[in-house]
Amino acid sequence: MCRCSLVLLSVDHEVPFSSFFIGWRAEGRAWRAGRPDMADGSGWQPPRPCEAYRAEWKLCRSARHFLHHYYVHGERPACEQWQRDLASCRDWEERRSAEAQQSLCESERARVRAARKHILVWAPRQSPPPDWHLPLPQEKDE
Repeated sequence: MCRCSLVLLSVDHEVPFSSFFIGWRAEGRAWRAGRPDMADGSGWQPPRPCEAYRAEWKLCRSARHFLHHYYVHGERPACEQWQRDLASCRDWEERRSAEAQQSLCESERARVRAARKHILVWAPRQSPPPDWHLPLPQEKDE
């Protein structure tokens, strides 16, 4: 059994949990998204280690995730993509299948597009309001 820990950048309830993937630490080996370990000369590596796909699939199938997703979205979570990605990753590790490579790349591209489609609710300010230092209205009355 591999010990893995997920490192998160931030939390936004509109974006799926998996879109915050920054990197995995697995079996003492540091691994970062977008920077595969090519020291062994094998060339292309899956965007995530297979343990990451298995962990996401296991999380998606959990009762807690099911209840949360159903409460927030009103529908069952779709875990089939995680299962397909896990199968493709294992297929890549065993056979170096071109179809598995293409499937993983397309799946990750779709996740990135889905995460980027959410716009910011609040526009970031360029400067504070001109009257930021004045007392609040309820403080004026006292």
